[in-house]
Amino acid sequence: MNQILSLLQSSAKAIAILIDPEKFVKADKLNFLQKLKIAKPDFLFIGGSTVTRKDFDACIEILKTNSTIPLVIFPGASHQIHEKADALLFLSLISGRNPDFLIGHHIQAADELENMDIEVIPTSYLLIDGGKKTSVEYVSQTTPIPNDQADIARKIALAGKLQGKKLTYLDCGSGAHQTVSTKMIQEVRSIGLPLIVGGGIKSIEKINELHAAGANVVVIGNKIEDDVDFLLDISNLQKEKYGTS
Repeated sequence: MNQILSLLQSSAKAIAILIDPEKFVKADKLNFLQKLKIAKPDFLFIGGSTVTRKDFDACIEILKTNSTIPLVIFPGASHQIHEKADALLFLSLISGRNPDFLIGHHIQAADELENMDIEVIPTSYLLIDGGKKTSVEYVSQTTPIPNDQADIARKIALAGKLQGKKLTYLDCGSGAHQTVSTKMIQEVRSIGLPLIVGGGIKSIEKINELHAAGANVVVIGNKIEDDVDFLLDISNLQKEKYGTS
């Protein structure tokens, strides 16, 4: 039942591709899917801040039909759930104080999730300042943690662990100008939970840097949307990691 959580816990240098369904349904899906098969990321994360249920459901259906990569929902709202996904990150935005994103959306989704055969993973979600106001900051109406305040992030993540969260997710948001600092990654990783890091990642060098700092999973989003050929660079990185040709 906890297959995806076990994979995330055992990951050391994993890569996840974050797909925004709103953009995916308008994209050249065939080209994207072909390059996705070549890149072979460890996980596909699905979600966005302003996604309709129609686009969300269509995205899940297409990806499950054409890919065997573990499909994990990264929900931006209570309607972003689907029984065909492999798992759902049950995100609590504990770096903010908006009750909707602390518990409100969770209550709205609870009955439906209870009746789905899907792995639900309690996850601490911390929004980090990436140098620009992102859609998640605007939609959630929360203030990001300053990127140089690693100790604050660690204390918040530790509180999440003590609440029973199984993962920590540090995110600068889509289109961020900078990534989570290596100092913050090191501090938050010290609490002993698997760590996912996303936002502002635009190069293989940055992926390697964040992995080296302690990120179990690095999430790539906007860079793929702007340059789908970046999937080929990820393919080479994955081949090096797994020793394949």
